[in-house]
This record gives sequence, structure tokens and C-alpha cells, in this order.
Amino acid sequence: MIDIQLLRKDIDSVAARLAARKFQLDVAAFNALEAERKQIQTRTEELQSKRNTLSKQIGMLKGKGEDTSAVMAEVAGIGDELKASAERLDAVQAKMSEFMLAVPNLPHESVPAGQDESANVEMRKVGTPRAFDFEVKDHVDIGAALGLDFDVAAKLTGSRFAVMKGGIARLHRALAQFMLDTQTAEHGYTECYTPYIVNADSLRGTGQLPKFEADLFAAKKGGQEGEGEALYLIPTSEVPLTNMVRDEIVSADALPIKLTAHTPCFRSEAGSYGRDTRGMIRQHQFDKVEMVQIVHPEKSYEALEEMVGHAENILKKLGLPYRVITLCTGDMGFGAAKTYDLEVWLPAQNTYREISSVSNCEAFQARRMQARFRNAQGKPELVHTLNGSGLAVGRTLVAILENYQQADGSVDIPEALQPYMGGLKRLTRAA
Repeated sequence: MIDIQLLRKDIDSVAARLAARKFQLDVAAFNALEAERKQIQTRTEELQSKRNTLSKQIGMLKGKGEDTSAVMAEVAGIGDELKASAERLDAVQAKMSEFMLAVPNLPHESVPAGQDESANVEMRKVGTPRAFDFEVKDHVDIGAALGLDFDVAAKLTGSRFAVMKGGIARLHRALAQFMLDTQTAEHGYTECYTPYIVNADSLRGTGQLPKFEADLFAAKKGGQEGEGEALYLIPTSEVPLTNMVRDEIVSADALPIKLTAHTPCFRSEAGSYGRDTRGMIRQHQFDKVEMVQIVHPEKSYEALEEMVGHAENILKKLGLPYRVITLCTGDMGFGAAKTYDLEVWLPAQNTYREISSVSNCEAFQARRMQARFRNAQGKPELVHTLNGSGLAVGRTLVAILENYQQADGSVDIPEALQPYMGGLKRLTRAA
């Protein structure tokens, strides 16, 4: 959530910045709510002042032994009106909160302007795509002989799911372990095990609710527990990791807080009908190693660059060609102030595809979560939050299958993963 004071001070400037990311701020609706809030608050203050005056008058009358019934009746009437005003104010503030929850973050001044991905800016390319002397296969065809099965998954559940067996399942697990070990041992993150099901408050805190409920899977309780509170499968472990500091005031000395977790992620992929229907690129269930940092506001852009480096390090160790791009204003996620995407080279598609997205949300999530630290003056101040993939496990598996494929259908295992595969150097049908 952005700071409402920015809208109160200069709503036209805020509207212009939001328009750069294709969001039209309803200025008239905000101004109407503000006017109503001010009117109620002004009337409330008038009533409170009048009640205070009358209360003093009652004391004086009692001191003189005079009748106070008329004045007390007037005070009682004011009390009723104050109660009604409080209810009206609560209703207006609820509408204002709903309004603000739907407003995306303001883009940082360094973010390139643009309406869509065509305006994204390539920062650098690392590694040279391999030249093949045989016809390149995609990961679906390669994986079919190695234990990757979409037909069984469709029977078990439906489309956009995968079953992995044997060597390819082991390679998938090895990737996650390698990523976790790198993030913890080399980059200083604390490994966490979190729930895969969260409540609505958690999703509201990180910005998935209320705007993106259609992208989520809701979990229905069974047995005798009744309806109760709505619960959801996590779309990313960013949600539980970041919400660990919700409603907390942490010590400044505790910052930065660096957390990582390997979890499955569940997304309905609403709005992506017809896109990436083949293979593992866009799944309803996929694994990811997430990086989250909770930092001092003055350190968040330094942390952003650091986290990009942490994601890059995984790709470098695996020997995968990739590029880093800065997303333009019109292509960023709802809660991001600035985002870098890392895209890995996929030979079968002859293009780069996203494998990590690293974002600085500044105080956007912290304001929704009331996540704060105590500053040098001893006062609570909002932290800044950052998140990024380190990396998406399934897409990394796709990249390895395609970049390390051999003419006979086998797949070489990157050297960094061989210790996690019991020393195995090549994945074959018999692996």
C-alpha cells in the first residue's frame, strides 16, 4: 500500500506516476471519500468540544446545587450523535482502505517508462548459447525418455501438471538442494520451512489479495471444522517468509533479515489461457527456492542489486547462458517499485525465458503488514521488503535438459550438481 499522505498532498502527481504503469487512479472517488471523511471528522470534533464544554457546565451547576437534568440530556444526545458519527467514519475508512489496497506501488525514478515488455531494458548478457551439431529437442521430448510424464499427471489431476520419475526426479530434487545450499552457505540466508497454506491476512500483506484472488487456489476444510476462515495454497513462499514480520517491530540491529525456503507454489494461471500449454514453463504447481530480505529503507536498493547477484550466481555455477533485464513501468508486478528479471537461454525456443524475478517493494508490503523497525530516534518506522526467485526449480530443470542435451537423448549433468547426484555425470534412460 502506498502512503495515503502522498495522495492527500499531490494526488495529480501520484496519478501521473501510476498512469506510467497502466493504472488509472480514480481521483474523483478518492476526493469524494476524503471530503466525506473530513466532514465527519470536523463534525465529530465540534461535538466533542461541545460535550466537553457541557460537561464542565454540569460540574459548575452541581457545585451550585442547581438542576443539571437539561444539560445532561443534551450531553446524552451528543453522545448518540458521536456514536453515529463514529460508525459513519468507520464505514468511510473501510471504503478508503479498500480503495488503497487496489492501488499498485509507485515505480522508482530509475525504472524505464513503457507500456509493455517491449520497453524493458537489457542490462547484460552472460554466457554464450551453445552451438549444436544436431537437431535440438525441447524439454518435453527430451524428458519423455527420462521420466517426465505429462499424460499421467493429466490423469491424476489435469492440465499444467507434471509427474517426474527416476533420474529426472532426482535431478529436480538435486537442483533445489543445490540452490538452498548456495543461498544459505554462500549468500547468508536463513533456511526456513513454512506452511504451504496461508490465511487471507498473509496474502493481503504481500499484495495478492484482494486484487489477484482469481490467481489463487483456495483450500476447503473437511471434517467437522466447519467453514471458518478462508485459507489458500501459497502462490510463492514470498508470502509466508515476508509475513513473518507482519505486526512486528524488529530491532534495527536485526536488519537485514535474509530468509530462504524451498516450497511448491500453486497458481491458477488465470488469464494465461493458450500460453505455454506445452511442457513445464507454466504450471499450476511448481517448485521454487525463494529469497526474501527485510531491510533498512536506506539499504533496499543496495539489497536489490545484491539479490540479483545471488540469483545470477546459481546460473553461473550451472553454466547456463542468461541475461538480466530491467522491467519497464508497464510490465512490473503490482507491489514492485523496481524489478529485474533474469532470463535463461532455451535452445528449443531460440530465446530467453524468465527464470527469476527480483523486486524491491520498498515500504509497500510493510505498510500493509505493519512491519516496522525501531529507528535511531526510537520510533517505529516501516521496513523495506524485497523478494526474488533463487531460482524457479522447474524452469531451471528445463534449461538444463535443453542446454545440456546430447545427440543420443541423454543429458549431461552440470558439474555443480554431480555431488547431489551421487557422482552421476550423465542422465540416461537407465539412470
